[in-house]
Amino acid sequence: MNSSHSGLIRLIAVFKLLKATALIVLAIGVLKLVHRDVATQLEHWVAMFGFDPGSRYLNHAIQKATNLSPSKFKEFSIGSFIYAGLFLTEGIGLWLMKRWAEWFTVVITGSLVPLEIYEIYRHPTAVKIIVLIINLAVVAYLLYRIARESRGRVGRRAPLKTLRQEH
Repeated sequence: MNSSHSGLIRLIAVFKLLKATALIVLAIGVLKLVHRDVATQLEHWVAMFGFDPGSRYLNHAIQKATNLSPSKFKEFSIGSFIYAGLFLTEGIGLWLMKRWAEWFTVVITGSLVPLEIYEIYRHPTAVKIIVLIINLAVVAYLLYRIARESRGRVGRRAPLKTLRQEH
């Protein structure tokens, strides 16, 4: 395998591992909100990360979060951990240059594309569009690699051995 292809696979792996890390941090943060004053905690995080506290979108998100029950926070956190596990599996498998990881990434990433399109339709943002484009490029590249490798194997197939019959 050529080093530019392995470099691109490793770049995809890093992208998947970064998404996993972000989801783990998010899941832990959400769990910290259970049985706490959600509004106060979120306002603290807004200040800590330097976001605009006067943002209408941020205030709307804080308002929605304050109305969630502790069980909803737990459900969201569990979902985030599950997705993080999928992204970790993809990222580690791709980093190790495993063929199964390429297929796994195509299936998982491809299956999420319709949801991403729906989300863009509902609430379009530049970040969502960029993530969709990156994910489509990842799927297209991996399918190209898989198809190219499959064609290469067909030409190198070893001849079938014949069985000798003894008389």
